[in-house]
Order: sequence, then C-alpha cells, then structure tokens
Amino acid sequence: MGVALPVLPTTPFVLLAAICFSASNEKMARWLEKSRVFGPYIENYRTKAGIPIWLKCASIAFLWTGLSISMVLTRAVWAYILLGIVGIGVTVHLLMIKTKKK
Repeated sequence: MGVALPVLPTTPFVLLAAICFSASNEKMARWLEKSRVFGPYIENYRTKAGIPIWLKCASIAFLWTGLSISMVLTRAVWAYILLGIVGIGVTVHLLMIKTKKK
C-alpha cells in the first residue's frame, strides 16, 4: 500500500513485513533481506546508517507531488489542511533521519 499511496510511506510496511517474516518464516525473511529493492531499507534500519541525501530529496519531492495532485483533485479545504499537515509531518520526519555517508 505504501508504494502506491503517497500518504502512506513504504518503509514502515517493509519493516513490518521483515519483522513478521523473521518471526514466522525464516526463508521468507532471508529473501526479503536479500531483496535488491527492500534489502537496503532493512539493513539501513538495523544498522541505523541513515538514508542517502538523494533519497531524502527524492522522497520529499515525490511526497509533495503526490499530495499536490491529491489536493487539486479533491478541491476541499479540509483536504488541503489534512494533507498539508501530513506533508509537513512526513517532511520533518525525513529531515530528522540521519543522512547516510557515502
């Protein structure tokens, strides 16, 4: 869900899947950890290495693009306020995450 919906970030769902797989199916947990797409998320979370600056910038740009499209399509004041609060919160959260050194 987090990959397709701009309001829901992908990382919590990936981490939740990793936790569930590690508790229930060791083979699936290893597969997820070795995944070319999701493996780095899990590794960076476990080691607290942070995320690269380019990924922070891309995430914030994608977030605000998705939120802006949603605001234009809904054309409701309550949606502007809600999506604006969500966007600010997620942006602050992303900026507070440690930046990974190369």
